[in-house]
Amino acid sequence: MRRFKLWGSIVLILAVIAAGVWATWSFELRWRPKTITRHQAEIVQLIEHSGWVSPGLKGKPLYMVSFRSCPDCIRFRTEEFPALQAANVDTRVIEIARRDVNGLAKSTPIERATVAQLWLTRDWKLLEAWEAVPVEAWKAPGVPPADGDMARLAVVESGRSMVDRLRPLLKDNGVDLRYPTLIWWNDEGQMRACACEKRQTYRFVRKELGA
Repeated sequence: MRRFKLWGSIVLILAVIAAGVWATWSFELRWRPKTITRHQAEIVQLIEHSGWVSPGLKGKPLYMVSFRSCPDCIRFRTEEFPALQAANVDTRVIEIARRDVNGLAKSTPIERATVAQLWLTRDWKLLEAWEAVPVEAWKAPGVPPADGDMARLAVVESGRSMVDRLRPLLKDNGVDLRYPTLIWWNDEGQMRACACEKRQTYRFVRKELGA
């Protein structure tokens, strides 16, 4: 009987420890951003030389890789950009037009035209105008088409190539590139990144950027 009670106590303790470990991982560790320690120079070159657009604030930069109709990207911009920008964070949005997959279109002619224009002009007001209306309602007024224009299509392809090159570099640091993927630097100067699809990740971004 004593041995049975002893084993029962051990099992109970182990169960409590396992539950605590699971809870810590489920509610905390799994949502934390990763520190980028490998390929830093290559990653910086890719994001800094991309066609990002921003409001031109003077604080810390936050790069967001996105596409216009991405619901998680829309939610992050809507819910988090106001506080981040109020904290002087320079929200640098890198919009891409995704490649077709297995014959299925992942972007529209209007989207490709707008992405090309954003990369070429860095026009934050154009991005705001695009985001101010539903995706299907955007007609890209005054924006030249990209389809049929080799130079503008090359710009669109540059965004896709950037994602192709960025994906394995982030993977080597434990970050799966999804949308939105965020990259920034914390107060210690560490490069940080996350695939911030879920709201549970937002608090870490806000804290590290002082928002």
